[in-house]
Amino acid sequence: MLTENIRKKMNAGFENLLKDFGALRTGRASVTILDHITVEAYGSRTPIQQVGTVSVSDAKMLTVQVWDSSLIKPTEIAVRNSQLGLNPVVDGQLIRIAVPDLSEERRKEICKLAGKYAEQAKITVRNIRKDAMDEVKKQEKSKEINEDQRKKMLDDIQKITDEFVKKIDLSLSVKEKEIMKV
Repeated sequence: MLTENIRKKMNAGFENLLKDFGALRTGRASVTILDHITVEAYGSRTPIQQVGTVSVSDAKMLTVQVWDSSLIKPTEIAVRNSQLGLNPVVDGQLIRIAVPDLSEERRKEICKLAGKYAEQAKITVRNIRKDAMDEVKKQEKSKEINEDQRKKMLDDIQKITDEFVKKIDLSLSVKEKEIMKV
């Protein structure tokens, strides 16, 4: 029961890492590039996916079909100010966003950012491990489990932790290769 709960929590952290990786630019158009962009709409910050349809028209072009014409300018400004180096062009209700090729220097910066995301995911996994190990020790102290059960549970927790750290490292390696691919 405890190991299933740990696995669920660690998997949620891993899925979050994959989502963060998806938002990193690799030189190819992907709708996830715009995931972190929010638009000033109706008096609050709204995710870009909630003001229009984001789609990939080809390998180097994203489009945002804005539903409300009053949000075209705020959407364009949000994309332009997003620190992603994108230059949106308004075409009626459609905003076209060309995804430029990345320079070598920018690719290395993005790899560093991917590394930070991976390290944060590892910290999350280790914190989950620490909490689980503390729980097991508390159970032993309150005589809910014996010493042999404690050792087995701690070993299981460590194996799950090692498995997720390995998955994180592998995902980082794949993402770095994808980013550095010209």
